[in-house]
Amino acid sequence: MSLVSNALTSDEIILIHNTSWLHCSVVKRGYSGNVDLETSIVDVYGKCGAMSDARRVFDEIESPSDVSWNVVVRRYLEMGLNDEAVVMFFKMLELNVRPLNHTVSSVVLACSRSMALEVGMVIHAIAVKLKFLPDTIVSTSIFDMYVKCGRLESARRVFDETKSKDLKFWTSAMSGYAMNGITREARELFDLMPERNIISWNAMLGGYVRASKWDEALEFLALMRKEVEGIDNVTLVWILNVCSGVSDVQTGKQAHGFVYRHGYDANLIVANALLDMYGKGGAFGSANALFRQMSELRDEVSWNALLTGLARVGRSEQALSFFEGMQLEAKPSKYTLATLLAGCANVPALGLGKATHGFLIRNGYDVDDVLRGAMVDMYSKCRCFDYAIKVFEEAAATRDLMLWNSMIRGCYRNGRSKEVFELFMAMEDEGVKPDHVTFLGILRACIREGHVELGFQYFSSMSNRYFVLPQVEHYDCMVELYCKYGCLRQLEEFLLLMPFDPPVQMLTRINDASKKYGWRKLGEWAAERLHE
Repeated sequence: MSLVSNALTSDEIILIHNTSWLHCSVVKRGYSGNVDLETSIVDVYGKCGAMSDARRVFDEIESPSDVSWNVVVRRYLEMGLNDEAVVMFFKMLELNVRPLNHTVSSVVLACSRSMALEVGMVIHAIAVKLKFLPDTIVSTSIFDMYVKCGRLESARRVFDETKSKDLKFWTSAMSGYAMNGITREARELFDLMPERNIISWNAMLGGYVRASKWDEALEFLALMRKEVEGIDNVTLVWILNVCSGVSDVQTGKQAHGFVYRHGYDANLIVANALLDMYGKGGAFGSANALFRQMSELRDEVSWNALLTGLARVGRSEQALSFFEGMQLEAKPSKYTLATLLAGCANVPALGLGKATHGFLIRNGYDVDDVLRGAMVDMYSKCRCFDYAIKVFEEAAATRDLMLWNSMIRGCYRNGRSKEVFELFMAMEDEGVKPDHVTFLGILRACIREGHVELGFQYFSSMSNRYFVLPQVEHYDCMVELYCKYGCLRQLEEFLLLMPFDPPVQMLTRINDASKKYGWRKLGEWAAERLHE
């Protein structure tokens, strides 16, 4: 039987053995033609992660029922085997087996995870043909896929065509925009919602926080104070994240008082958000006091919040002392070490970073690409780029997207922008798909090297070739590129394509460039909007 025992609980192992025994009994007693019984065996194997056994049993079913097909597709999806799930989905359609709405929804979700837009569009057409729309479960998944793949017009069309929108659908659609950083469209839907609950409010606030749009988040919090009667632990976490983002320790302390008065101090997620807020605000007395109070509650995230807070402000010796204390309670995980390296990168604190690197090697940690990426980032920011190159080259056989992105960032930060383009080509040759972080590094390299046309080509390829949705930062890079090199005619054409109104920083840059290069009409346009 094919399974990795150490990835399973003892109960699951016992269940698989019992299922295997039951399967043998079914065959021996001549019940192998019982489709319902065999489907149940497929289901149990799948639930335990033994998909090769589940598939073997499924293939032995002489005439799988609709339920059999839906079960095997669903279990593939739950295991993250998206390609296998999609293949089985199309096989069941070839045999005229009708999928359940949950199955269609899940397969579309698999396309979202893989950014497989073309396959997702085919499934969308199938869903229309089989009259699954306007089922809200299927509509929500299709909407989400289009948002993740950057097809906002298609997403909005799905939303508008769904006539019976319940609160859950409204919230899911708005959350889809918000959690993908598309806060303008999210807020538009939020304002149109016929009714809202705390989940809706939290999703919108969370969208602003994830996008680091602190002004909008503060304005939204003011609205929440007027409109919302009761908040929950999720709201509190987002509020504390806002306080962290704007380094507002005083408001954070008021929130801490609310947490204490209403009994949320026993909630580990809220307590960790408080620690993070104090750490980012430099209030280490309060952070330390809270950390001691959490002696029975704290976990790895608690240690991380305190360690990175200390590392971020350059308190390397104190961070090292806390790090040693942590080792008395538990062995630091790779996540903790990666977080500590990230904190060292932000100061920068080369000494602490090297000490952490040494600790990894001495204690025999399996250094994966997450840790390598953190080390490359730390050495790059500490201007020890030769060390970063060495770490990157040691991972030649296993480099993932995060590590490539770290190296690309390191190149342009260390004045080696020309190498960014070589890295991008090598990355493609290795079959690694770029994301929005990759393109941010490429566009910044174009700014440094003065590659205006090449920059626009890379920007256009994001959505046209790679299905990566450009974010505000990418538009800002293009505006900076055009402004820096006096390409204001191209800038005017580019501004017409922007799906949002330019923020103040962008308008200021446009106004300054227009004055510098004598582009009066564009300058007047920017100035008018700056004074609105």
